[in-house]
Amino acid sequence: MIKSKRGQTLGITIVGLIFVFIVGFMTINFLFDEVSNFRVNLNCASAADITDATKLLCLVVDTAIPYWILLIFTITIGAVAARMYL
Repeated sequence: MIKSKRGQTLGITIVGLIFVFIVGFMTINFLFDEVSNFRVNLNCASAADITDATKLLCLVVDTAIPYWILLIFTITIGAVAARMYL
């Protein structure tokens, strides 16, 4: 028998965050398709035909997927760490 509610809420939190982690990584496929479409529409493959602003926009769009992965890791690890030290 668990003697404190802290142990119970930590377990429920970890299960919930595993769900958030899995769903977050499942959405990467949708994000990848949108990034690919955006790069094709902006013609990011040919660097000679686009302006500097479009090059910068292509660079920002390319960083969307790594930032999304970092966001998922930050949310899950931060929530678990916050529950452990409350």
